[in-house]
Amino acid sequence: MGIFLRWLFAFVLVAATFNPTPWNYTRWALTNYATETPITVLLGLILLICYVIYIRATIRSIGAFGITLVVAVVAALIWVLIDQGLLSLANSDVNMWLGIFALSVVLGIGLSWSIVRRALSGQLDVDDWDED
Repeated sequence: MGIFLRWLFAFVLVAATFNPTPWNYTRWALTNYATETPITVLLGLILLICYVIYIRATIRSIGAFGITLVVAVVAALIWVLIDQGLLSLANSDVNMWLGIFALSVVLGIGLSWSIVRRALSGQLDVDDWDED
């Protein structure tokens, strides 16, 4: 359940930042920045903090190679769905949601990788420890 919740939060984070609907931070900020500057800056900083947490954890846990592999698997999954006729890329909104899904999968796996690794190998991941 922890892995699913990490992915779900990543999906909500990316979708709240930008999506094809009018309900996202980017469109709201562009429309209301002049009249709602303090709240726009506050929400932007909160989103930035969330992205820093997710991106840093993803880079530290799976690295560039792992990110590339996850993106390749998601791309192959989309390719299979298109090839089987279950998905069409004619709709730009669907394409955008696919991109949001793909990015959230990368971030979710990055944040959850220690859990997956421990379950598969029995080994724990710990941060570098300096005793000075």
